[in-house]
Order: sequence, then structure tokens, then C-alpha cells
Amino acid sequence: MGNLPQEDVLVVPRSLFDQAGAFQGFCSAAAAYMPLLLDPRQTSWRPRASVEEDPSFKQLIPYCILSWRSADGGRQFFSYTRGGGQSEARLRAKRSVGVGGHIASTDGAHGDDRSYESGMRRELEEEIAISGGYTSRCVGLINDDSTPVGSVHLGIVHILELKQPVVSSRESELVECGFETLESLLADRERFETWSQITLDALAAGTLA
Repeated sequence: MGNLPQEDVLVVPRSLFDQAGAFQGFCSAAAAYMPLLLDPRQTSWRPRASVEEDPSFKQLIPYCILSWRSADGGRQFFSYTRGGGQSEARLRAKRSVGVGGHIASTDGAHGDDRSYESGMRRELEEEIAISGGYTSRCVGLINDDSTPVGSVHLGIVHILELKQPVVSSRESELVECGFETLESLLADRERFETWSQITLDALAAGTLA
């Protein structure tokens, strides 16, 4: 754990998630969860190094899916591979369709929706460069208590609809970047991290649109 950044990250008690209605996998009811999860009376800033091993808290993680539709209506999604030096050892060398990361105390003092939005924008700008603009919408949540990394995180899924499929990596650990069809991504499903597998399955099932 010594190589983790010394930062305070945004968390909610696991008991709050249970109270709101715990689930496994993808849930599209973002509107029902987000006001509770981003209530500053419920959120707190805690050292990342401690909560990474403490399942009594859920770290809130924006998970942004980049989508582009061609003129003929075909849809493609951005994906990448996490390089071998990536700071989260449990995710190294895995493919992913989600861009995002922890919300830090430097993103806002109050641990509310403004802090969250600021942190999401910062994470996007740190990891990738998007050309041509985009629109964003929150479409659901991901929870996976079947793995150690999943048990301490809660993903907030956003779809970013891009005006053009031009995205480049700003981090050396994000490699093999590009856009592919859902069918192509599903064909390589086993190489993806768990959250991405959940996302791809939800896209295929039509529960995430």
C-alpha cells in the first residue's frame, strides 16, 4: 500500500448503500441513488490508503463511457489497456471501457455534487484529451462485491456522447486506445476488468443505453 498517493478521497458508509438498496452488477436507477450518495451529511473525505482495504466504506468513482455514432447510426465505444505500471496493481494489464478515478478533497470542500463534478472533469482531463466536444449524462451505477477492489468502490456510470471519435491518452499507462463496436468488444470480453464486463453486458442487454 506504500505506493498509493497520500490523498483523501470521497466515500460514503457501506451501510448507506445498503440502506439505499444494495445490488450486484449494473443498476440504471441513478436518479434514485445520487441525491443520497452525494449528500454532504453522508459523505466524508478519508485517506485513500486506509479505505482501499476497508469495505465498511464505498469510494465513489465516476466511470465515463465514451460513445460515438457515425452518420449511418453505427455506434462505437472507446477502450484502452492499463499498462503494467498502473498504480492499482489489481487492474494492471486489463482492458477497460471506463475512464475516471477517485474524487479527491482538492476537488471541493463539501463532498457534494459540485465536488463530484469537479473531480470527474479533472480525472477526464488528466487521463485523456477529447477533440470536438461532447455531452454527458449519468446513466446508472456499478457495484461488484465479488472482488476485493470492487467491494470498496462504487461506480457512477456516465455516457459521454462525442461529436467525433478523436481521443488520445495523456497518461503513459493508458495504451492501445481506440474505438470499436460493441460486438468487437464483447468478443474480447474476458480481457476486460470486471466493471467493463458489467458495462458491456448491460449495453448488450439494453439496460444501459
